[in-house]
Amino acid sequence: MTVTLPSPALLPTYAPYPFPLVRGEGDRVFDDQGQGWWDFYGGHCVCATGHSHPKVVRAIAGQAASLLFYSAAAALPVRDQAAAAITAFAGMDSVFFCNSGAEANENALKLALLLTGRKTLGAFQGGWHGRTLLALSVTDDPKITEPFADQLVPCRRLPFGDLAALAAADFSDLAGVILEPIQSMAGIKTASREWFQALRAKCDASGTLLIFDEIQTGMGRLGTPFAAQYYGVRPDLITSAKGLASGVPMGALLMTAAVAARLKGGYLGSTFGGGPLACAALLATVDVINHEGLMPNAMAAAARLRLELKGSVVTEVLGEGLLLGLRSAHAAALKKHLLAHHLLVGGSGDASVLRLMPPLNVSGEALTALITAIYAFQPESK
Repeated sequence: MTVTLPSPALLPTYAPYPFPLVRGEGDRVFDDQGQGWWDFYGGHCVCATGHSHPKVVRAIAGQAASLLFYSAAAALPVRDQAAAAITAFAGMDSVFFCNSGAEANENALKLALLLTGRKTLGAFQGGWHGRTLLALSVTDDPKITEPFADQLVPCRRLPFGDLAALAAADFSDLAGVILEPIQSMAGIKTASREWFQALRAKCDASGTLLIFDEIQTGMGRLGTPFAAQYYGVRPDLITSAKGLASGVPMGALLMTAAVAARLKGGYLGSTFGGGPLACAALLATVDVINHEGLMPNAMAAAARLRLELKGSVVTEVLGEGLLLGLRSAHAAALKKHLLAHHLLVGGSGDASVLRLMPPLNVSGEALTALITAIYAFQPESK
């Protein structure tokens, strides 16, 4: 395999795959030599409807041909339609469109501080919420937070999913509590339905806003539109991005009517948020998820992986729907093995857990390729 280096003009961030990608179709991507790769990483949980879904492509092209861009200075029918579609899909009342997950989280946390008048935020051990300053304040990742420690807002961090710790915690001075319903970067950590309901009750009792960071769990990935429905809890604010518009950059801050009623014009704003292209892509994404069986397919794919990986080098399948973790004592070597078999998976903050975040329309052929490759893995080959 030839290692392809990025352009020296491009600031390095992540270590890229050792090949360039030039095309995508469904649950596969292709390099510049025409070789296909089953994509169980999804561009980091972004490609909800698969790569270049025809309906999404047509929606983007059609919108680009009619109106490529105008800001919120003008009313746009496509923006109104996108707002109606995503609020109905999420079971929320109002939406502010922005451009990324970090921006959605930043605005959610800003509103919590503004509306409560409190100065401290709440979050959970292992949580990861983004690289902007308020998002960094609640992110549990010292390597990216410590350089900015003097600029961060005070945050009280609790154990994730721990009912006893939750019961003992004091929320009386917390503006908002933010959490990923499934902690992805931490290694696909989950909590019980009972814990989520206790958290909702605790926030209600203390006047603390409850914020679900659904940047990865949303858009049908758990077999429901959002994790809020999966766990039976309605937060005050939901943040969304990644799969929201099938790869067109877009973020959304969804809120209840009670929160929206307290906001004045000018509290939130964005030049590019809710742009016509992104809104057209969002509308197509929701349509594909709703009408092409993507949520049932996510659950069926997850059930097959749990069943057929029993007895393999994978000792546990973590997570829900198609936000899954494969636990293995040989995770690093297994990841290299899968790459050699043209399968893309993700790592995590837990060295023993690999993450699967494929398109929700992942095919049976792709699942077979993954399962077969895992059973072909020999730990001593590392």
